[in-house]
Amino acid sequence: MKILAMDTSNQAMSVAVMVDGQLLAESTLNRKKTHSEQLLPTIDRLMTLSGLEPTALDRVVVADGPGSYTGLRIAVTTAKTLADTLQLELVGVSSLAVLAAGAVATTNLIVPLMDARRQNVFAGVYQWLNGELVNVVADRHLPLAQLLAELRLLHQPSTFVGSDVAQFADQIKARLGASAHFGDAMTNLPRAGRLAMLGATKAPADITSFVPRYLRLTEAETNWLKTHDDKGHAPYVQKV
Repeated sequence: MKILAMDTSNQAMSVAVMVDGQLLAESTLNRKKTHSEQLLPTIDRLMTLSGLEPTALDRVVVADGPGSYTGLRIAVTTAKTLADTLQLELVGVSSLAVLAAGAVATTNLIVPLMDARRQNVFAGVYQWLNGELVNVVADRHLPLAQLLAELRLLHQPSTFVGSDVAQFADQIKARLGASAHFGDAMTNLPRAGRLAMLGATKAPADITSFVPRYLRLTEAETNWLKTHDDKGHAPYVQKV
């Protein structure tokens, strides 16, 4: 299977081309968000370096959230357009699962984490079981304090991953003590090669109805609900 994978859900942008489980090309750019400018040129360059025409692809795999609203829309819209135009399979994978997949040498619980502002985070809990990455606690948008309280009740060592973890490290250590562990700088970056592997065995999604998993209301929806009743009609905010 020939796969193009892309992740623009946060600061780092990563794109990869994989054929039958072999990584042919991968590019990860970790700087200020220029995803709208860099994504398509990066895809074109990696496809050329891989010696593949876009029409040779079988599947597009995209990190579908949570993460930056704008970042998610860039990759999801690009993936949907390619899948529809080239008649490819489309698969979405959790952006948090992509981060968790980087912690390969641990039996700990793996806690991928993204800053959601105001002491809230996007987080899930994963674990390697029989060589497979399993989502043992669903991805959520929740207060950091609640996440740490729940992890403390599990009484298991936890490895936190993600580039946003550093800003919460002191709070995590204070609450969890010696049971808290942290990924290194490389582990904390999303890698599209891992995304491709995770998406290789998932069932394809319906292209038309596929939308990002924001895990919280958009700002427009939040502002609307302050003054309106949102019952009895379709959503006013188009997700993509």
